Amino acid sequence: MEGQSILVVDDEPEMREALSHCLAQGGYSVVAASNGIEALHKFEEEKFDAVITDLKMPDFSGMALLEEVKKISSGVPVILITAYGTIDNAVEAMKQGATDYILKPFSSEVLRATVEKACKNAGSPGITKGTRGHTPQTAGDKRIITQDPALLKVLKLAKNVAPSNATVLILGESGTGKELLASFIHENSDRKGKPYVAVNCAALPETLAESELFGHEKGAFTGAVNRKAGKFELANKGTILLDEISEMSLPLQAKLLRVLQEREIDRVGGSKCTTIDVRVVAISNVDLKEAVREGKFREDLFYRVNVIPLTIPPLRHRKTDISLLAEYFLKKYSTRNGRPMEGIADETISLLSKYDWKGNVRELENTIERAVLMGEGKILSPKHLFLQRPEHERDRNMPIRVGASLRQVEKELILKTLQEVNDNRTHAAKMLGISIRTLRNKLREYKCA
Repeated sequence: MEGQSILVVDDEPEMREALSHCLAQGGYSVVAASNGIEALHKFEEEKFDAVITDLKMPDFSGMALLEEVKKISSGVPVILITAYGTIDNAVEAMKQGATDYILKPFSSEVLRATVEKACKNAGSPGITKGTRGHTPQTAGDKRIITQDPALLKVLKLAKNVAPSNATVLILGESGTGKELLASFIHENSDRKGKPYVAVNCAALPETLAESELFGHEKGAFTGAVNRKAGKFELANKGTILLDEISEMSLPLQAKLLRVLQEREIDRVGGSKCTTIDVRVVAISNVDLKEAVREGKFREDLFYRVNVIPLTIPPLRHRKTDISLLAEYFLKKYSTRNGRPMEGIADETISLLSKYDWKGNVRELENTIERAVLMGEGKILSPKHLFLQRPEHERDRNMPIRVGASLRQVEKELILKTLQEVNDNRTHAAKMLGISIRTLRNKLREYKCA
């Protein structure tokens, strides 16, 4: 993020100086303004990568500045600084297009992390088509890189439905790029520039899941010392991504169904409903129809989220993309790490094309990154790769020692499965026939987490 220009706005000199110093220490170019009017003039005269402003300022508030900035350049992220007493105003600002807000008091690490995240997510993801030897040069962007006809067809459909409010269900194996497609839909919709909130349903603490999604009122439960806006409320006017929706508990699925039907939420401990306007994109790497048959997923919820189903084909079915992606990742990681590698040998491309890629694009990216870091010379050769043997050549027999306890056998089976899938926990859980939450609990139990 070094060199990016940030406009800092605060009417208190001490806070303005502290913000400017903190961001300058982080490598940013900082311009400060003492009020909203001055900040607006500076924004009109100069180009900024982000704006960070106090919400409560005399005459011209942070909310007013947000509105004017979005009129001039809707893509520039605006971060608000607020106190607990004005958190409701900050939530309202998120609805009007603010990227994020920071609650006082906060640390320099929180400030820099928030600004870095906002700047990183400001770029619009798109589609990059290409052929071998002609790949995008920008590292770390969010473009979907493909020349596969099947995936290009999916992207075309995604772009066509993006402007609508229809709920989208993205299906595909782990590592295929489902999150990128969700971001692509948001950026091609009328909600671009409005909040984009991603939620990993598998990571929601079971006891706090409802509060995390729908918010809670002060005093709703022990520890609820302040009112909190949930993910749906923060995503109002924008898009909410429900990743790994199959991992959501059945009681929570029932509450989600009501939100999708009524377009309103009930905060935990609240006495009235709040109307929301949110575009929902759901992601699953398991067959939801099968989950419905097994009683793990509500059938009525399935029909609610399965309005526009989009399936990303696995990498092993997109052979023409392997060389394209490999060269893109080579450029990305050789540039990022100052390595001299400039190309990939034909034998390496041939070997990569024959591999099964259980972890899909994510596994390919990890493989190329490791090869760049550990290899020598200017050309990536087969000896730089660390690939597992083809599946048909593997010894799948895991000997069971007589006298071993069930606990020992279970632990060995879990660790062996993780080893086979390069520590991809989602894929390992699927192979073992358990949920990813159960797998995490087992690893903690065996002290392997």
